[in-house]
Amino acid sequence: MIGALVIGTVLAVGALAFVLYPLFFAAPRTVRAERFLSPRTSPKDEAVAALREIEFDRETGKLSDADYAELKTRYTKQAIEAMRRDTRETRGAAGAPGSHGGDEDEIEAAVRAYRAQQVACPVCGPRPEPDAVFCSTCGRYLRDRCANCGAPVDALEARYCVNCGNRLAA
Repeated sequence: MIGALVIGTVLAVGALAFVLYPLFFAAPRTVRAERFLSPRTSPKDEAVAALREIEFDRETGKLSDADYAELKTRYTKQAIEAMRRDTRETRGAAGAPGSHGGDEDEIEAAVRAYRAQQVACPVCGPRPEPDAVFCSTCGRYLRDRCANCGAPVDALEARYCVNCGNRLAA
């Protein structure tokens, strides 16, 4: 019986030593972010992904407005610079050095096209939900006209059209 206690104690101490060894004696490992990035990821894609991530973090309350503004400015600059580099590389040396008028027009057109696809609340701004019918912040109806009669919907939190009585959303 004493032999079983000794063997059990030795096994327990050995298991504990095995589990705790990395905490006390192993050198800290540094994880490199490049290892996780796809080799095909471009700087533009990285900046756009970062912009999406900070937008999501702000919407979920993980990021303050001040931090969001700072990060958005930084990553927007990176995305624009990467887009300009990509445009210059695809065009080659076709344009005059130092003139970026065409590049800026293309970037603005891309931004306008993206914003036109986004649903926006007149009070809270663009919504992260692409299929939103009501604003997730203030509850306002996001489509500006009734689908049935075309009457403008101005009332905050309107559920029915005041003109025809049609239900505005399911």
